[in-house]
Amino acid sequence: MNERSAASRLLASAPATALPGTWKLVRGRAVTLRPVTDGILRIAHGRVWATVEGPHGHTPCDSGDHVLQAGRSMVVRAGQHVVIEAWNASGASYFAWDPVFATAGAACVRLNQAIVLQPLADLRMALGLAGRALGQLATGLGQLAWHGLRGGQRALPRRRHGLAG
Repeated sequence: MNERSAASRLLASAPATALPGTWKLVRGRAVTLRPVTDGILRIAHGRVWATVEGPHGHTPCDSGDHVLQAGRSMVVRAGQHVVIEAWNASGASYFAWDPVFATAGAACVRLNQAIVLQPLADLRMALGLAGRALGQLATGLGQLAWHGLRGGQRALPRRRHGLAG
């Protein structure tokens, strides 16, 4: 017996009158979802433990394990594998799967701030260096202009590098 037919029989065992539009997941049982389109897993009754196959990020939306109670939901991306297990002391849990189409917004948007923060840091450093260079250029041009106005009578003082002596 393959895993898919076992999951189909388990999900099909939900009585039609229990919660219309939902699947029944009996206590102590688990099922693996392998969606081909993005979708939303919604918990209609009870509580489930959902484990999303990695990689996992640094935000709560990217973590691998979720405990979802009635009224809660989570976005599952196409190609992700999610194992859900009924985690309800009083019996079965019921869940629904709703596909999400490309025009619909995701409930948990990943924001990679590094793609903006790193260039901003580089730009800030570059502007600092440019400001310093402009200041040095203005000082040098000012000294040249002053020297030219004085008729070149006095040599410009030389800067000493190193130890004074």
